[in-house]
Amino acid sequence: MPPASIVVIGGSAGALDPLRELVAHFPHDFPAAVLVVVHVSPDFPSHLPGILARSGPLPARHARHGDVLQPGHILVAPPDHHLLVGQDRVKLSRGPKENRSRPSIDVLFRSAAYTHRHGVIGVLLSGMLDDGTSGLWTIKQLGGRAVVQHPEDAAYSDMPLNALREVNVDAMVPAASIALAVQRLLHAPLASQKEVSSMNDDWKRLELEVGIASGDNPFEAGLLQYGSPSTFTCPECHGVMVGLKEGNLLRFRCHTGHAYSPSSLLGELRGSIEASVWNAVRALDEKTMLLDHLAKHTEEADQLDVAAAYREEARETRERARRLRQDALRAGQLGHDRLLNVSHGHTDEHE
Repeated sequence: MPPASIVVIGGSAGALDPLRELVAHFPHDFPAAVLVVVHVSPDFPSHLPGILARSGPLPARHARHGDVLQPGHILVAPPDHHLLVGQDRVKLSRGPKENRSRPSIDVLFRSAAYTHRHGVIGVLLSGMLDDGTSGLWTIKQLGGRAVVQHPEDAAYSDMPLNALREVNVDAMVPAASIALAVQRLLHAPLASQKEVSSMNDDWKRLELEVGIASGDNPFEAGLLQYGSPSTFTCPECHGVMVGLKEGNLLRFRCHTGHAYSPSSLLGELRGSIEASVWNAVRALDEKTMLLDHLAKHTEEADQLDVAAAYREEARETRERARRLRQDALRAGQLGHDRLLNVSHGHTDEHE
């Protein structure tokens, strides 16, 4: 087996152009298998393999369950399926979503690290939030290499920035230089390899999480013993969640298998709160409409005092709905803007 036999690539929003740039600079005799996860809608066919095949010399297609890993071939995760790496073949699964995504970058990266350890190079491209950070951290823990698109070169810098905060990457470069960085790492000597036995519970948890992505039952597999109890419930199934620590990283996974980073969980909670606020606005609007109707009806019945009371309550309800609507319009944007300002102020250099 060469020093690195698998290149795993993950991206989301804004990742198509750097991905095309990357595969365009791979040579026709590229010595590693290439596996790709890009967040795509499950409701539409994906044309990504055809785009990548036309962009460079390597053949590309959607992965099929049981496909053999071949150097110089690109396999792309199909919509609504996790792509996992076995010893010499790939697996497809409709296991629980991670960070609201299936396929998930973390699932691909973790499974590659689990089966091939130091023989993996992970590449993280443009995208929002932080899918890929946990998986890239795992690749590095098991002796693999990590390459991240330079945040200033990325259309959406969240994913690269989050990875750079938590992972000691081997290269941070613009899209035009990623292929060269990967090829250099393919032939670079390896540092001393971390023994799996030294990871103890981390290794057992990794094995469990790879199994969950493959479809194993996390509750029966003993997930709850690998994390600390959380007061949060899963936004997707409302199951019990536990906190999982990876170095400085904190993640959450529920007993049915859904997994969230703090950013993704916060995004879900913001969405849930916004939906609840708009639901309250709708209820107040409906109450106002009913009060207006009752006021008109009682006026026609010559019950003027009752009608006046209905109209006053309608006025107060309309004002409450107005204030609540303004809060709903402001709240989510304020949180997003604050995080955006923090992210844009992050200027660490890695290469």
